[in-house]
Amino acid sequence: MIKIDNLVVAYGGIEALKGISLEVPSGKIVTLVGANGAGKSTTLKSIVGLVKTKSGTISYEGTDLAKLNTEIMVKKGIALVPEGRKVFADLTVLENLKIGAYTRKDKKGVEEDLEKVYSLFPRLKERTWQAAGTLSGGEQQMLAIGRALMSRPKLIMMDEPSLGLAPIVVKELFGIIKKINEEGMTVLLIEQNANAALKIADLGYIMETGTIKLKGTGKELLANEDIKKAYLGEAL
Repeated sequence: MIKIDNLVVAYGGIEALKGISLEVPSGKIVTLVGANGAGKSTTLKSIVGLVKTKSGTISYEGTDLAKLNTEIMVKKGIALVPEGRKVFADLTVLENLKIGAYTRKDKKGVEEDLEKVYSLFPRLKERTWQAAGTLSGGEQQMLAIGRALMSRPKLIMMDEPSLGLAPIVVKELFGIIKKINEEGMTVLLIEQNANAALKIADLGYIMETGTIKLKGTGKELLANEDIKKAYLGEAL
């Protein structure tokens, strides 16, 4: 689905990504885990063209992503849930969701997908006409995911979806991410919450200072003693 090969990204003279290579296979949940400044978000921004790459390649289903603009990416089935949710605060829940479908012309399909989003997130249906800015943090994150789903993506990328949320909300959210994947969608998850991310991931990459230190299945990385000490705490 996505293949990154020897990717280098620099801000000024400092390399944020130092020649990383990774793959996101179709139908899987892949997570990039690491501390702040590890290069996780830069990787995601590189994929969608928000930062320029110095060298290396990023391909999606065999197509060079550097040659596509954002709208074409959306039409090809890529959706992004940005860090910090970035909902349109003054618009209603429904208006936010419909913005997610802006590239689509199939009115009936859009209505069907609205109902799918409401079935995943019943609280959004209860708040259809409420201004998005008045929702709780967890509800705004649900809305941001729902908005991305409205483009009917094949690949959904999420940047720190658990950030700032209560543990009970995080657990609910990751359950929904797992359900989305089980329905056939590929998920690329950027997370500091290694425990929650690796529990649902098919494949994980541990990032440190612009490099990939470890790769393995979610279970393998959860069982790794070094990973436990560095990211998961001794209690796991």
